[in-house]
Amino acid sequence: MTLLRDEGLTTDRPAGPAGLTDEELAVWRMLQRAQVHITRHLEAELLVAHGLPLASYDVLTQLAEAPDRRLRMNDLAGRVLLSRSGLTRLIDRLQRDGLVAREACASDARGLFAVLTDRGAARLTEATPTYLRGIRSEFLDLLGPGEIRLVREMLAKLPITAAP
Repeated sequence: MTLLRDEGLTTDRPAGPAGLTDEELAVWRMLQRAQVHITRHLEAELLVAHGLPLASYDVLTQLAEAPDRRLRMNDLAGRVLLSRSGLTRLIDRLQRDGLVAREACASDARGLFAVLTDRGAARLTEATPTYLRGIRSEFLDLLGPGEIRLVREMLAKLPITAAP
């Protein structure tokens, strides 16, 4: 903390464009810790109960919600916030497990679709109650009446790109 104070980043009064107040820095760190805590909890629960990492659950969910249970790899990478190479490695693992298939794009010889298999849909159906329980216990149940709407309104102000 001394370094931050020496750099003028934490003060009780309004900071300049490059600085943060104590409260601003605390809120930022709380947001980071909350996100890490919740995702670690969800990851652990999904792994223990279903042998399914959180990133895999996210891919399966995106495919299940897509028309014909398929998305172009580039579109899927954007929705799950992975690089194309990171998604390729994940899809390789999901394909080996029979949860996802790859199909060529008829309109673009270079394009590939990731397609949710019946086995992948079944695995997603099994894992979803665990995922939803984790969201409820680690986030939603901790908020009071009206706070969910308030959190949504606050987050809507942030430059978050929502998946289509």
